[in-house]
Amino acid sequence: MAKATKKAATKKATAKKATSKKAATPAIATPEPLAAPPPRAIGASAAVLDRLWNVIESRKATDPNLSHSARLLSRGTAKVAQKFGEEAVECVIEAALGNPAGLVAESADVIYHLLVLWVDAGIHPADVWAELQRREGVSGIAEKASRARSLPLEMKLGTRKIP
Repeated sequence: MAKATKKAATKKATAKKATSKKAATPAIATPEPLAAPPPRAIGASAAVLDRLWNVIESRKATDPNLSHSARLLSRGTAKVAQKFGEEAVECVIEAALGNPAGLVAESADVIYHLLVLWVDAGIHPADVWAELQRREGVSGIAEKASRARSLPLEMKLGTRKIP
């Protein structure tokens, strides 16, 4: 029994020496590894947007006092478009500030308000997905040149800030 106790004490002392040697040896300074980015659910992205569009579509007929989507939609197209624009500007500001977390949050707001705009206009996400698919492989410069549209300046929207 005394031998076992002596062996355990010797092992403990050896481990302690090894630990103190490690601490005494100056470590080479290495940069901290960057945190791994969160996993990206690429396949789920369109499905999430489709589900959100369905929720917004279902809220059209609900009480504006109970649903933010219903409240936005009840105020009319000009207000819905204005709110989308406000959110887009906030997104641009976060990007210009170099704030990735703010950009992610504002991007989510922009996407939500874009979907509200689609619901208001009677556009289904599948229409947009089809347009994106049609543009695949087409030069952005050539695609943009094929569209000649502008907002009429005489169009009076009469918008005000929405809370």
